[in-house]
Parts: sequence; structure tokens; C-alpha cells
Amino acid sequence: MKRTNLVLDEPLLKQATQVLAAKTYSAAVNAALEEVIRVRKIQSIPNAFGSGIWEGDLQQMREDRPRRPRRRK
Repeated sequence: MKRTNLVLDEPLLKQATQVLAAKTYSAAVNAALEEVIRVRKIQSIPNAFGSGIWEGDLQQMREDRPRRPRRRK
């Protein structure tokens, strides 16, 4: 853990502590940081589309999959 001094908006910190159900201000700040990182990672997922991360032939991959019988309605 890193120990540091921060200047924080006190009403905002109290509200975050309540919303996050944190027992301490440190726990609230850590939970808020984790949440921001989680949300930003989720938001960056669309940027990966078309970036060339995955290489392969989707049609060929689908051919390897056994066919399932269709359900009748």
C-alpha cells in the first residue's frame, strides 16, 4: 500500500463512503478507484474491434463446430 496525503471534497467523500458502503475513507477511495478502472476497461472494449488482435478464419472456425438440430416452435 502507498501512503499519501490527498485534498478531497469532504461532502463528496462522505457520499462516496455511504454509496460504496465503505467503513473508512481509505476503503471508499480504493473502491472508487477500482470502479473507475473497471468501467474504463469495459468502455475500451469496442476499441479492440478491428484492431487485428484476433487472427483467424471465422468461417473455418464455425465449420469445426458440430451442428445442433434446430428447435421447432
